[in-house]
Amino acid sequence: MSQTQSENNESGACGDVRANPSAHEARHDTTPSDAYAPSDTYAPSRDPEVITRPPDGKPLHHQPQWRKDFPIDWPQDSYVARRDFAKFMVLTSLGLAIGQIWIGLQNTWRRHRGALPLRKIASLSSLPVGGTLVFQYPEPHDDCVLIRTAAHTLLAYSQKCTHLSCAVIPDAANGVIRCPCHEGLFDLNSGRAIAGPPRRPLPRVMLSVRGDDVYATGVEWRTL
Repeated sequence: MSQTQSENNESGACGDVRANPSAHEARHDTTPSDAYAPSDTYAPSRDPEVITRPPDGKPLHHQPQWRKDFPIDWPQDSYVARRDFAKFMVLTSLGLAIGQIWIGLQNTWRRHRGALPLRKIASLSSLPVGGTLVFQYPEPHDDCVLIRTAAHTLLAYSQKCTHLSCAVIPDAANGVIRCPCHEGLFDLNSGRAIAGPPRRPLPRVMLSVRGDDVYATGVEWRTL
């Protein structure tokens, strides 16, 4: 009798659970852990390199329709990404390296070409102290300038600026050679760049004085 009553009680309990769906749901109702997560948890992450700000600084929903149709992101226009900056630096460094290699190859070619010709370019008697003279050496298209800075001092350089090949002008009174195109300055005594865009010195023309005659004997091409 007691065993039958016990079985009936158990079956009744099971029946109650099935008959009362609210009790069943209460037993199995578990709230997921992300139910109370912020609303932007699953929002796409913002690209740190995308900047959006209208020129007047107001929110986008306050902007006129024409600005929404034709957005112009001013901060983005002036923004330089790290990869763009790195690309610029790599290309610039590569260009400088290629330029130095090209200059070295030219110097090697000139050395193997043989000695340049001996050529008379001026007479001391016709060139006063402080005077200058333009001549061509070693080729007809190679313009050079001769400067007499003292009675026994002569200097000669290529007249082409090492920046963009503009014709340089000696300024003996101030001890410099000027490039009028971009305000470049070279030291008169050494030909080395001292101001402005030029970085390489002017090629120096080697001179020889024989009696009253001044001869060009060669060209010294320098990179520093």
